Amino acid sequence: MGNNNSNSNNRSKERRWPKRIILVRHGESEGNEDKNVYIAVPDHKVQLTEKGKEQAKNAGEAIRSVVGNCKVYFYVSPFLRTRETLKEISELFSSNEIIGVREECRLREMDYAKFQNTEKMEEYKKERERYGKFFYRFPHGESAADVYDRVSGFMESLWRDIEMEEICGSGSDNLNIVIISHGLTIRIILMRLFKWTAEEVESLISPKNGEIRILELGHGGKYSLALHHDDKTLEKWGLSPQMILDQKQRA
Repeated sequence: MGNNNSNSNNRSKERRWPKRIILVRHGESEGNEDKNVYIAVPDHKVQLTEKGKEQAKNAGEAIRSVVGNCKVYFYVSPFLRTRETLKEISELFSSNEIIGVREECRLREMDYAKFQNTEKMEEYKKERERYGKFFYRFPHGESAADVYDRVSGFMESLWRDIEMEEICGSGSDNLNIVIISHGLTIRIILMRLFKWTAEEVESLISPKNGEIRILELGHGGKYSLALHHDDKTLEKWGLSPQMILDQKQRA
């Protein structure tokens, strides 16, 4: 009898895990349109273009079509372009549907140092190709490995918040966590979730501006990309056949 109660409690706890984690890259920014913007504007103050705002709205519509009227909880990078993306997306949801919004510094873009000299940056990127993308640290900036460390801290905080019912306290079986961040940071989140190697991450294609990645909880209690994205899409994103097979097994 005690085992039955224990199993019932475990199932109840499992149901409180968010049904989906949706990763969103910000819409097109002025820096995406013109790299020279970074010469005079700090990275965290770069704004969305009008096209970027439209991409953000489209991302919101895509998220809405997946989650329906279910609850959403937003995590957002503190950079201006991600907060502007959040603004466009959140307008598609009512205040009753949004159960929380948290600005999370650990979701910020990889630090490329201060105001960027475009010529020097091209040199650094060529050097990074020779050295290895994951471990190359930009002078006075970060490497992808550095981003992994802070993303790991964020993920541990996220799981802890979920377990302590800081997020899922509403008891909703259909809660959706939406994380609005940056191309590399999103790839590192996937790396952390699925235990991918540095070599596997280097083969991934960065999400396009306003593009989303949907992870849904499978029957086995594991998150998978394969419940919403087909093999062709996963292959286009740079996943190897073995990585795709793993996603299917998780689903």
